[in-house]
Amino acid sequence: MELRHLRYFVAIGEEQHYGRAARRLRVAQPALSRQIQDLEEEVGFKLFERLPRGVKLSVAGKLFLEDARRILQEISEAAVRAGRVASGRSGTLRIGFTENSSWRGVVPDSFRRFREQQPDVDLQLQPAASLEQLDAIRSGRLDAGFINFMPKADADLDQLAVGRQQIELALTKRHPLTRLKKLRLRDLTDVPFVWFPRWASPAFYDRMMHECFRGGLKSPRVVQEGLNEATILSLVSSGLGVGWVLGTARWRCPETVVVLPVIDLNMPLSLALAWRMDNTSPLLANFVGDVRRLPDVRAVNKS
Repeated sequence: MELRHLRYFVAIGEEQHYGRAARRLRVAQPALSRQIQDLEEEVGFKLFERLPRGVKLSVAGKLFLEDARRILQEISEAAVRAGRVASGRSGTLRIGFTENSSWRGVVPDSFRRFREQQPDVDLQLQPAASLEQLDAIRSGRLDAGFINFMPKADADLDQLAVGRQQIELALTKRHPLTRLKKLRLRDLTDVPFVWFPRWASPAFYDRMMHECFRGGLKSPRVVQEGLNEATILSLVSSGLGVGWVLGTARWRCPETVVVLPVIDLNMPLSLALAWRMDNTSPLLANFVGDVRRLPDVRAVNKS
């Protein structure tokens, strides 16, 4: 049994006439009659009772008509759904992001823009550290991710630079250092620090230590480690020490904490959207295209 058999049968069942059904389907009436004969032979019972003028459905034919309509409708809807997936208008897209990049700028803007333009997409968002995202993208658990410290070249991954942020200092508003008009690295000598662990990002940790040493902060006094920015902000708020955070942290600081630039610390942190080169998802292509068109992203890639 083929779909055309069902379409022909439904047309005749609705028209109750071979000639009108043939004109509706734009097929020759003899060919239509042969197709219905083949269908009746296949199902093993008569679908129509022949009348002097037209036909009428048999009892079995009436029930078969209901099911045939339902089957054709389901097939039509399945084709529409599949077409939406193929064109990138539906389906599931899994995007990772670093928690400290999600408060302001390209990351939340990209999610909002994509959600507005693709309301039928199941957009699954997963906060994770950069290294965890890279593993998830390579293994296929994520379609893409917003990554800090993205390697400049990777044989398996493509990337789009989406932003740059500066490392700044979080400290309590009552801290004596807030009274300085210009805060320098050497001013932080012997100041208690809440510092991120080296294993979380060895290259960035070593670069940070090098920049501090170059600026006169030769041996930071680390009293506590904080795995992520939220933990560092919380510990800084409790008065345990000062800590390095992204400048965007000022948008989510505790009320007792302020984020200040250190004028001789030049530590721009790049943020990139990364994805597997062999990922051919139309949804992913649409998402990358939307991100690429964001004004902040265009500005980054022009500079």
